[in-house]
Amino acid sequence: MSKLGQIGAKLHRGEVSYDFIGHKKFWFSLSLALVVVSLIGLFARGLALGIEFKGGVEYEAKVKVTDSTVQDFGDAVKATNAKGLGDPVVTTINSDKVRVQTKPLDQTDIGRVRDAIAKEAGVPATQVTSQQIGASWGRQIADKAILALIVFLVLVFAVIWLYFREAKASMAAIIALIHDVTITVGVYAIVGFDVTPATVIGVLTILGYSLYDTVVVFDKVRENTRGITGSNRYSYSDATNLAVNQTVVRSINTTITALLPVGAILVVGTVVLGTGPLKDLSLALFVGIAVGAYSSIFIAPALLATFKEREPGMQALSKRVAAKKAQAAAAAAAPVPVASTAGAGAGAGSHSAVQDRPRKADRATGSAPTPSSRPMKATAAGRPQPTRKPRSKRGK
Repeated sequence: MSKLGQIGAKLHRGEVSYDFIGHKKFWFSLSLALVVVSLIGLFARGLALGIEFKGGVEYEAKVKVTDSTVQDFGDAVKATNAKGLGDPVVTTINSDKVRVQTKPLDQTDIGRVRDAIAKEAGVPATQVTSQQIGASWGRQIADKAILALIVFLVLVFAVIWLYFREAKASMAAIIALIHDVTITVGVYAIVGFDVTPATVIGVLTILGYSLYDTVVVFDKVRENTRGITGSNRYSYSDATNLAVNQTVVRSINTTITALLPVGAILVVGTVVLGTGPLKDLSLALFVGIAVGAYSSIFIAPALLATFKEREPGMQALSKRVAAKKAQAAAAAAAPVPVASTAGAGAGAGSHSAVQDRPRKADRATGSAPTPSSRPMKATAAGRPQPTRKPRSKRGK
């Protein structure tokens, strides 16, 4: 078994553990800082909306696609110095077509860009198709995306409520999802990647991934807290922390497994291709998966425990568990009584009787009597009697 597997087995058995719930203030503070930075980036820089959301011009031309096609067409379009051109988005379609998307242009610049594309492709300008996409159509797409997100969150809340029979679990999961979306969108604003329909697909995908990981942890919490109020062994926070420890290795393994191919796509889309839907989709997936795994381990369970600990029954349970732990700690710290004093006299009146007969501890352990006691012998009745010396050996 690997070292990570051994650690996972010990975590599952409760032999070792990390106090995730006990450090929830630190994790909440860290998440709050990340959300604040994301919001600052979002409102300070704004999102770089793609052509589908703010309008623009789209060109297509037939060309034999090579490794340098994207770079060559991008440089050719930039060389026109069209007003408000910005950074054109160049993508290839199969192996025989190239697509170029720019910001909204006037009619003169539209013709100049078409001529540049035709020249680079080696075809007449009439074979380069172009279409203008209005901003109103982009707003419709944005409105539909927001509506889809709201419907998704409502359905998630209802499904989790029905599955766990617990509204607080739904609240914790929804807050964690909003946390994931906010940080992902903030990273997009800070990095400056274009927001395209591929970005929307990526965001919705990472919501499902984060929700799946959270539900797995919550299911283990439900298993550990079933009938918890009838026992004084764990509080709700203790049982939740145990559930997180039991599932943390699984969460780490699945997250790393998912991030490796997504990271490869991100590198290819950013470094090799330079632009296009692969870059937009992979960035949303990479950030969302990483943040979703973080929230599923550190945020959602801690929120659930915080909500549940406010219930009167859970507060009473926490007090009983705390009292039991304090009692056990006091018993462990108390000095251990010495065995030779176990049969100490019950009072001054019985002091001589204690000296005349062996102590109970001596009889039980078979040890020699104390020097102060007289030699004893056992009679037929089994009662110890004093041993007397012969008269010839008695002193005068």
